[in-house]
Amino acid sequence: MSGHSTYEPKTAIERWLDSRLPILRFSKDHLMDFPTPKNLNYWWTFGAILAFCLGAQIATGIVLAMHYVPNAAMAFNSVEHIRRDVNYGWLIQFIHANGASMMFLAVYIHMFRGIYYGSYKAPREVLWLLGMIIYFLMMATAFFGYVLPWGQMSFWGATVITNIFGAIPVIGPSLTSWLWGGFAVDDPTLNRFFSLHYLLPFVIAGVVVLHIWALHVPGNNNPTGVNVKDKTDTVPFHPYYTVKDGFGLSVFIVLFGAFVFYAPDAMGHVDNYVPANPLVTPQHIVPEWYLLPYYAMLRAIPNKLMGVIALGVAIGVLFIMPWIDTSKVRSMRYRPMARWFFFIFIVTCLVLGWCGAHEPDAVVIPGVGAGFTLGDYPINSDVWLSRLGMLSYFGFFASLFLVPMFETPLPVPESISEPVLAHPATVPAGATAAPEKKG
Repeated sequence: MSGHSTYEPKTAIERWLDSRLPILRFSKDHLMDFPTPKNLNYWWTFGAILAFCLGAQIATGIVLAMHYVPNAAMAFNSVEHIRRDVNYGWLIQFIHANGASMMFLAVYIHMFRGIYYGSYKAPREVLWLLGMIIYFLMMATAFFGYVLPWGQMSFWGATVITNIFGAIPVIGPSLTSWLWGGFAVDDPTLNRFFSLHYLLPFVIAGVVVLHIWALHVPGNNNPTGVNVKDKTDTVPFHPYYTVKDGFGLSVFIVLFGAFVFYAPDAMGHVDNYVPANPLVTPQHIVPEWYLLPYYAMLRAIPNKLMGVIALGVAIGVLFIMPWIDTSKVRSMRYRPMARWFFFIFIVTCLVLGWCGAHEPDAVVIPGVGAGFTLGDYPINSDVWLSRLGMLSYFGFFASLFLVPMFETPLPVPESISEPVLAHPATVPAGATAAPEKKG
């Protein structure tokens, strides 16, 4: 995408380095001068925000690992030691704990933006697949990290989630025992999860490098979904988007800092501030907020194996989106029907998250209550709502395949510059506006 290199070493040191390790040339060609569509909006800043979050998580995680003790008898107290006795340990631990939530918030916005603007479509299928691998690794890393404080919710969350694997035919029991390192969640489990939690962020960083590489081959998508025609459609990444990303990141850091300094435990669970006790089960076991929609789906199906299958399909279907969507139009700006299904999909995810956060008998639907009876069978409102949400969730992916058969897209501009240049306010005096496209 960046074409012939324009980098010219200016000093003897630069010439010496360029002939041996052309890192300065690479930075100028692929980071500073990289041609970027000139119509990108602030939804595109979340890639830079995610890079910042990953760096913060790795940096704070390394420091925390210096003081954490992966032992069932001492893990809980070691976290309290970090908060109370280590210099600025409270700050590092709060940044790390809230950083996970901030990273998932950014990645969900990043994913929804990619879906709305069709960034998963050809020729960016590999880019999307790598992004989904990062998302899957993030979920695994977050789950392993959630167990490490060894509080009540950590212990029982690990117990519930690892038991899910036991429903897999043939290999399920062996897989569960391998995860536990024994016959129950205990000290070996904590050691394994700590090792994986420390390792996976570096794996994620490696896949992020591939993700950026895959982005630089076809170049950025843009809100119109139209391929770049020539240099008039692009601007250099620096300074235009470095400044824009910098401003977006600054706003995000303000939100991040508000949680770290004023509500550091807002996204935690009160039961996790009680040491793990295998003999006392919490009244309501829940994962972190960013996994709640999947938890609601799992809880909505009474059969354990079918719940695991539904959970796997709910995640797996994201990987095959480039091949499900049959529309020739990339951006939903020009797809009225698809846009409605997309907004319903967002509401569906929020409803599933809300259901997953509540106890089944705590969800009250007006006119229905916490539950109702169908014949001789009691039906819980939360489960009923979760099942409807699950149908709506999978219905969105079905719509990607079916809607293009009936949808009439709006006229798509021939270039990303056309929507701007055709606006009356941008036409010089005495000139005429570009003709409106038909069809």
